[in-house]
Amino acid sequence: MNRLIPKLALPLIAGLLAACGQGASNTDEAAPSVAVTTAKPVQRSFDDTVAAFGTIQADPRRARTLNLAHGGQVVALRVADGQSVRAGDLLLKVATDPTARNAYAQAQSALTLARGELARTTKLAAQHLATQSQLATARKAVADAEAGVQAQRSLGGAAAVESVVAPAAGVVSHLQVSLDQRLSANAPLLDFTPSGGLIAQLGVQPGEAGTIHPGMPVSLRTVYGDAKVLQGQVSMLGDALDAQTHLLPVQVSLAPTKAALPLAGTALNAQIQTRHYTAWAVPRASLRHDESGDYLFQMDHGKAHRVDVTVRSPAGDPVGVEGSLDPALPVIVLGAYELSDGMAVRQNAARKGSQ
Repeated sequence: MNRLIPKLALPLIAGLLAACGQGASNTDEAAPSVAVTTAKPVQRSFDDTVAAFGTIQADPRRARTLNLAHGGQVVALRVADGQSVRAGDLLLKVATDPTARNAYAQAQSALTLARGELARTTKLAAQHLATQSQLATARKAVADAEAGVQAQRSLGGAAAVESVVAPAAGVVSHLQVSLDQRLSANAPLLDFTPSGGLIAQLGVQPGEAGTIHPGMPVSLRTVYGDAKVLQGQVSMLGDALDAQTHLLPVQVSLAPTKAALPLAGTALNAQIQTRHYTAWAVPRASLRHDESGDYLFQMDHGKAHRVDVTVRSPAGDPVGVEGSLDPALPVIVLGAYELSDGMAVRQNAARKGSQ
């Protein structure tokens, strides 16, 4: 009887073990997975950029300073700093200095005298009472007197008040006189910048000099206001550091635009595009980082597959990365922070249709 008990117990024990084994298998099959959203990795062109800072300035090759060849006094002002004007618009009026007026009057008197002397000499020559040499001398005196009058007229002596007008459409960059101010000859009146005569004067770190050359495209953004974006290209790269900023000067010509340009002196941030390259474009949210560097996950047959990457273009979204990505496998975006390599994942049903 006692021998029969072990024999009966063996099938029971085997059955219990089988049930336990089946329970363990069901547990393995029901291992939890992480719901994720994905995006397809694509190859895209990116640009290496160099940051630069500076201001809008008048192009020294086109800007000009207006002045008068004679002294005088400012009797009317029609413009102010930063004002836009059209060609021919009145800028200011200057009463001619009495000295210039007197010099013109003397030149006129000398011409009248020379003409009278020529007429007298011509009559004498007709009566054979003056030589041809005397007649030639009288004619020369008239010519010299006419030249003297023209010179004084050019110096402004002919007008009691001279009007200064805009030579072209543009902007009064800087007004250098005030009402009732007395001026000497050739004193600067105002700085004038014609339309399209503005440039961006930037500065970059000296170590970036080797990556920049004329012709490179530049995106510029005003620091304040409406943060207007302008386009241009490098026109000049300096060979010496600026004494005040200790940056390398870079001059940028601005592309034509229908919109009004910022005023001279406006502060700018700029990005100089130095080189094109191709990289994987992936959402910023897909990037992870640990002690080994940057990485992301791709979804491979329901598993998270880690791919180490190098971030080439960190600005914006998507970002540009380099690495051994499989273009056929989606990149895990949302949910990546919960993952480790080889973990089970499933597509988030709520967003599956949009991926």
